[in-house]
Amino acid sequence: MAAAPPPKADELQPHPPKEQLPSVSFCITSPPPWPEAVILGFQHFIVMLGTTVIIPSALVPQMGGGNEEKARVIQTLLFVAGINTLLQTFFGSRLPVVMGGSYTFVAPTISIILAGRYDNETDPHEKFLRTMRGTQGALIIASTIQIILGFSGLWRNVVKLLSPLSAVPLVSLVGFGLYELGFPAVAKCVEIGLPELILMVAFSQYLPHVLHSGKGVFGRFSVLFTVSIVWLYAYILTISGAYKNAKLKTQAHCRVDRSGLIGGAPWISVPYPFQWGAPTFDAGECFAMMMTSFIAIVESTGAFIAASRYASATMIPPSIVSRGIGWQGIGILLDSFFGTANGTSVAVENVGLLAVTHVGSRRVVQISAGFMIFFAVLGKFGALFASIPLPIFAGMYCVFFAYVVRAV
Repeated sequence: MAAAPPPKADELQPHPPKEQLPSVSFCITSPPPWPEAVILGFQHFIVMLGTTVIIPSALVPQMGGGNEEKARVIQTLLFVAGINTLLQTFFGSRLPVVMGGSYTFVAPTISIILAGRYDNETDPHEKFLRTMRGTQGALIIASTIQIILGFSGLWRNVVKLLSPLSAVPLVSLVGFGLYELGFPAVAKCVEIGLPELILMVAFSQYLPHVLHSGKGVFGRFSVLFTVSIVWLYAYILTISGAYKNAKLKTQAHCRVDRSGLIGGAPWISVPYPFQWGAPTFDAGECFAMMMTSFIAIVESTGAFIAASRYASATMIPPSIVSRGIGWQGIGILLDSFFGTANGTSVAVENVGLLAVTHVGSRRVVQISAGFMIFFAVLGKFGALFASIPLPIFAGMYCVFFAYVVRAV
């Protein structure tokens, strides 16, 4: 067969496709080698643990639960996050995004906790169960908003109106959402949070440019290096008695043995639907959770745009965003069935990790989902990692905060 004739000089030729961000090492469909992919997946698991621990640690004591209930809620939230991440990466937007607990849902959950219909309950455990059932009912109703807007295509029509200029403040506001979990939390234990922040900047920004050999290792695995170093440092401070006479609040933030998660977590336990009992419904609580669900839609839309850029994907179509929102609604429905006391949205901190590692592979995030499910079932081992002091996570979030804002 004769070769095709060369194009004429005056013919218009299509421009070759270009990467959105040339520094991306592995894009959405090009996974790194398996050993490296597994380590990167474990790194995503470590990063999402921060929010997974912060939210139940703040809510469960107010609901009347103790360390055992707190450990079970964290275990359940971690288990469902793994399932939702797999659903999102296989059937939803198919972007490398981690679907985890959302700080957006904390405010309506607190309003449910403070509701008058639970004031007459004197038994703390029974109050915890009743409050959890009320939260489950509100989340069931709230999930319908995202399911309808996403799968009906209504949200697609909204995304079509987003110009590149309007996407800038949207993605920026998503990044600003990490601010509250970043710098203020570092200040709660400066001697731990600040070293994490400094080391994170050094490993991810400076060492890759200074060293001539192995420079990619320090940048790509900066989270594992820095967390290991500062966690060991915090352990040394704890056993040496540095916080022996400190305030209880300071000890709770700085010590590595004050979370109560390891003692409260079972060795092996599989969360199951309606483990806390049948959901209950209240019109006011459901309405507040529905409004929060709509806010989570906007937040996740910005996170989808940022993740597509750091995964070096093509411009994400509005229909894909709408489908991702629909599956996020399915995720919130699963949250309500299992009883996580929280809703699901895209984990913004993990989007920042895509930028730090320059790896936007979908397979890496799916491996991280496997770690979530594995350590959720093996409660004691998962609780060991979940006992990392929260200021360490806050130091990382300060770096991720800047990267998410930079996405546009």
